[in-house]
Amino acid sequence: MFKVLMICAIVGLAAAFPEGTPDEVIHRSEDVRADGFESKLELTNSINEQRSGDEHGNIKGSFSYVAPGGEHVVINYVADENGYQPSGDVLPTPPPIPVEIQRALEWIAAHPHVEKEESDEDDDE
Repeated sequence: MFKVLMICAIVGLAAAFPEGTPDEVIHRSEDVRADGFESKLELTNSINEQRSGDEHGNIKGSFSYVAPGGEHVVINYVADENGYQPSGDVLPTPPPIPVEIQRALEWIAAHPHVEKEESDEDDDE
């Protein structure tokens, strides 16, 4: 029983570690200051990442990699009080607002709803 358990453990370990060499770091730098930080990372498999931040917690950065189909993917982002805002050619974009909806929104903006106040006579009853 022990031999079977050991063989299963060895096969499990062999399956857990893929073949080949791991990706190596070509360049890595980190600079932390009182007014913010800067960080850069470049790996041998064409993964690049860089970001910088300020003392208010705002971060700007980008990362890039080569997709399995060979496409070079670049994502730029900003993370601030408005949240995480990525941008890139591979990210989906929303469809345009239909003309009818746009007209309705413009009409609503031009005609704001005003609530009527009740008169004092109704309060006396």
